[in-house]
Amino acid sequence: MLQLNDKIVITGAAGLVGQNLVTLLVEAGYQQLVAIDKHEVNLGIQARLHPSVRTVLADLAEPGAWEAEFDGAVVVVQLHAQIAGKTSEPFTRNNIEATRQVLRVMRERAPQAYLVHASSSVVNSVADDDYVRSKTEQEKIVLATATQGQRLCVLRPTLMFGWFDPKHLGWLARLMERIPVFPIPGHGRYMRQPLYNLDFCRAIHVMMREQPDGTPIHDLTGPDRIDYIDMMRLIRDAKGLKTPIVRIPVPLFGLMLRAAALVMKKPPFTVDQMHALMAGDEFTGVDIEQVFGFRPLGFAEAVKETFNHPRYSSVVLESPH
Repeated sequence: MLQLNDKIVITGAAGLVGQNLVTLLVEAGYQQLVAIDKHEVNLGIQARLHPSVRTVLADLAEPGAWEAEFDGAVVVVQLHAQIAGKTSEPFTRNNIEATRQVLRVMRERAPQAYLVHASSSVVNSVADDDYVRSKTEQEKIVLATATQGQRLCVLRPTLMFGWFDPKHLGWLARLMERIPVFPIPGHGRYMRQPLYNLDFCRAIHVMMREQPDGTPIHDLTGPDRIDYIDMMRLIRDAKGLKTPIVRIPVPLFGLMLRAAALVMKKPPFTVDQMHALMAGDEFTGVDIEQVFGFRPLGFAEAVKETFNHPRYSSVVLESPH
């Protein structure tokens, strides 16, 4: 049984999931949290929010001093991931090579530690891009270690939203505040199953505590099936905005994204992501309440909590990609 003074190592800890998970674990009373990430600015945000957490700046794709942080670890939560990029190289480096390094270090320094691996619903997607391919390969690499005796579980969340979000729904919500009209591609009736980030973190926490045998793999979706255009309307309402939502023909919307990519070093929304939005994916997830023991928040309620929390709603990470 996991104890509050057990050492927990979290990779990719300064990202969206990591920030929410560390917040959850600190508030639960855990005393030995090690947060590893290569993004200095976001790691600094975490250090300011939670000064009791040990933060380690490191690129996991390269061997280094960070490896010693795994000594004595009871649980490792693997969250590091490349979400977006203009070429395939960062996906290979951050989703595949970094994972191989972490698994090697676990074998050498923490062979008894339990691994919670954050995969993605995209491994079951009809989409085909660098993110899908690299996350699928990453999961295969992780699962292969189970045959070598590694105790682990795999969680596959759908699109997530919540506090600290520098991209996706968080970026779109901030964009909605700054522009006279809010554009969406095509008719906007693209069914989504968004998962509240804190609910995903609660599921991670359950796996950390219970450490189930048998290498379970759980697909997690939000409790609501909701169209993209309706998501944007609920976000607008939660923020108290009046911004009109305007449908843009898909070819024109794609041209707008390509033009943005030419002038922005880190485009928050890419053509690949637009096509993934429109791909028509429908995911089947486990009954979260039955498997993990808590009731997930519906989208409307979770959106209100996301944009109206007195401490965390105003904290936004720097986009890492």
